[in-house]
Amino acid sequence: MECIFCKIANKEIPAKIIAENKDALAFLDIEPISDGHTIVIPKKHYQNLSQCDVETLHGVIDLVKQVSNEIQDSSLKPWGINYLSNEGSIAGQIVMHFHIHVIPKYGKAEGFQIGIGNKYLGDLDKIYGELKKHYKVNCK
Repeated sequence: MECIFCKIANKEIPAKIIAENKDALAFLDIEPISDGHTIVIPKKHYQNLSQCDVETLHGVIDLVKQVSNEIQDSSLKPWGINYLSNEGSIAGQIVMHFHIHVIPKYGKAEGFQIGIGNKYLGDLDKIYGELKKHYKVNCK
C-alpha cells in the first residue's frame, strides 16, 4: 500500500516542508483549516500514535513544539493553537500514518471546532473504575 506521508518523508513527492529533525518532518497541510495549519509526522511509518515507539514520539513532539513556537513568533500571530491526532477512521484519520495537526486559531469560529456533542457518555465513576483496573501505577 502506498503511503503519501512516507513519500513526503522520503522526499519522493513535493511538500511545503517548514522544519525537520532526525525523527520527524513538518509541512503545511494542503487542505488547511487555518493559516499556518501544519502536519508533523514521524519519518518512519507508524499507523498511529499508539504504535509509535517512544524515542520517535519524543522527536515528533519536539518538532510539534518547535513549529508551534515558530508559528506564534511569526507575523501570523495566532490567538491560540489546537493540537490534534486522530486514531482510526472512526476518529477521522484519513491518512493511516501517525501525524499531529498543529492548527493555529484566529477566532472562536475559525479553524478546529470543539463541542459538537456528547451522545455516548457513561457514568464517570464507572468509566474511572474500569480504566483504573488497567493502570499499573496507582494515583492518589
